[in-house]
Amino acid sequence: MEATVTNRVNGLHELEEFQFQAFESAKLYKERMKLMHDKHILNRNFNLGELVLLYNSRLRLFSGKLKFRWSGPFRVVQMFPSGAVKIESEDGTNKFTVNGKRLKHYLGMTEEKGDNVVITLEEPQYTNE
Repeated sequence: MEATVTNRVNGLHELEEFQFQAFESAKLYKERMKLMHDKHILNRNFNLGELVLLYNSRLRLFSGKLKFRWSGPFRVVQMFPSGAVKIESEDGTNKFTVNGKRLKHYLGMTEEKGDNVVITLEEPQYTNE
């Protein structure tokens, strides 16, 4: 009788130890996944005058493979504490307020308005050896 009780107690200890190891393993896995996820989060802090792109959510209804979902670039005019951002088109005609989560930084080239620079190219001079 005493041997069966001892076997059951040992079995319960083994089960408890297995549960503890599974809990620790899941905890480590969650920490690693959180680090990997946080690595891919982009900085969404915009400054006044920055160029941004606006996500066009209406394209979800009529989505096509080749339709570009980001429109712009737009210039940041004002930031609100609630996370809203007031933007204007580059020519300054349209101003509207949007959710800051629908914006991302514009990384494209900006066109400089002003005088065109003319560069003349000459034929390279080869040396005879």
